[in-house]
Amino acid sequence: MDNICAIATPYGKGAISIIRCSGKDSINLVNKIFKGKDLTKAKTNTISYGHIIDNNEIIDEVLVSVFRSPHSYDGENSCEINCHGGVYVTNLVLETLLKHGFRLAEPGEFTKRAFLNHKMDLTSAESVMDIVNAESKLALKSSLNALNSHLHNLIAKLREKILNILAEIEVNIDYPEYDDAVVVTHDYLIPHLNDLILEMENILANSKISRIIINGVKTAIVGKPNVGKSTILNMLLGENKAIVSDIAGTTRDIVEGHIRLGDISLNLLDTAGIRDDSDYIESIGIAKAKETIKEADLILLVLDLSRDLSQDDLNLIDLIKDKSHLLIANKSDLSPKWHRDDVLVISAKNNDGLLELKDKIYEILKINDFNVNNPTLNNIRQKQLMEDSLKSLKEALNSCLNYSDISLIEIDIKEAFDSLGEITGETYPEELITALFTKFCLGK
Repeated sequence: MDNICAIATPYGKGAISIIRCSGKDSINLVNKIFKGKDLTKAKTNTISYGHIIDNNEIIDEVLVSVFRSPHSYDGENSCEINCHGGVYVTNLVLETLLKHGFRLAEPGEFTKRAFLNHKMDLTSAESVMDIVNAESKLALKSSLNALNSHLHNLIAKLREKILNILAEIEVNIDYPEYDDAVVVTHDYLIPHLNDLILEMENILANSKISRIIINGVKTAIVGKPNVGKSTILNMLLGENKAIVSDIAGTTRDIVEGHIRLGDISLNLLDTAGIRDDSDYIESIGIAKAKETIKEADLILLVLDLSRDLSQDDLNLIDLIKDKSHLLIANKSDLSPKWHRDDVLVISAKNNDGLLELKDKIYEILKINDFNVNNPTLNNIRQKQLMEDSLKSLKEALNSCLNYSDISLIEIDIKEAFDSLGEITGETYPEELITALFTKFCLGK
């Protein structure tokens, strides 16, 4: 592989900047512009003091860490140059490297090399960016579990069980004369497939909470016009981001906000009021609101406690019944006109009920039930592949129940095995790897 380099620390002024270098000749190339200890003789995992020079001119005073293959992040020979943190001096050191045999690394290229050099599997590689982006203790712990191969080991055990089934089928087909081989019948396969299906369903159920903790909860605040949606958004955010007005239809688009709620993030969406009678511009916002409801992880449906429930209110309650949702009765500071046991009563205007609202959100999302030590699927790619594998096993089970030919059932079982392999990178299309690592930041 050729020699690459990139700034690994955030862009801007700071105490230090780190420039990461990797490649077969990276240590030799850095040594040519380094005045200090001979880096080519430095032991792995050591750090040396000196200066970066170009045309006999000192560029910066630095510390250079040396990591020799295979004992490095990406399995290649590599160096990390710790220079002063100014934007100009950091770029000057980077330009010097580019003049002396390096090229600028692509986003995620260091981690891609780590994967290709078998230093980590795809689940561990994906967890690297999850760790970088973690905003809570639970999100960090869940990502660290994946980095430490907990998910890899879970997938490996599932694949081993499926592989044993496939091996037994193959022995039956190719060597039917073996008397000591297990006779693979439909009745033999059914309990094995049922156990695998149940195990995968449990993994998918547990992983839903993990993805919420890591990626945040897409939360839609919906309701009729003028029920206090924007006031609730501002109450949660602690700032006046949404326009609050007594005029119905003030919010004509989707207003977004982001808050930390203990161990989770809420990506809040304040939508246009939903009603049947509206002008053309407002109707566009209403259409967006209905689309947001479909995509949201959590619906906060706001109802006006000071007005009788209308048919529009009841229609909205019915619309969200199959989604994770919370019914909020707002305006408790006014005379109540109705009562329901399944609502949370608040006054957004007076900031009453904020703590109860946060507790209810935790309860609905079952955050307190999450065991951070259990391996989970932490992104959509992993979830989709697990669902593909599960679908194949269910098709195999259905074929067993219908007494289809064992050799045809084997095809579905093999597809389940391959889908699981894509999660960890045991089997993967080249375009997947390219697309996955381009989402990483530079220097990773």
